[in-house]
Amino acid sequence: MRTLGIVAAAVAALVSAAAGLAAADPRNPLDVIEQLELAGYTVTVDRIGNAPIQDCVVTGLRNPQQITVPAVVIGGAGGAGGHGGRDDGEVVDVVVHQSISVSLDCAR
Repeated sequence: MRTLGIVAAAVAALVSAAAGLAAADPRNPLDVIEQLELAGYTVTVDRIGNAPIQDCVVTGLRNPQQITVPAVVIGGAGGAGGHGGRDDGEVVDVVVHQSISVSLDCAR
């Protein structure tokens, strides 16, 4: 669960950093796309120009979207019988799909 939090924070930082870009992102587009995919995103790429993708520049990240569904978690750590003292369960949102668009300038 801690790893999920770290990945979520890294993606949030990546998305917010790209949203505030005044200039083009100097990172390799393939690295940016890979980071997002490793974080569980389905990545859509839009681009201007026809240079090879490794020669493009990331100009923005747009439309981060998450689809969640409620799920009941029963039990947990601690408490009598390993149920954390709760038998009624807890409702949490579970991410079932997330997507984002990456804009590239390939007109060099």
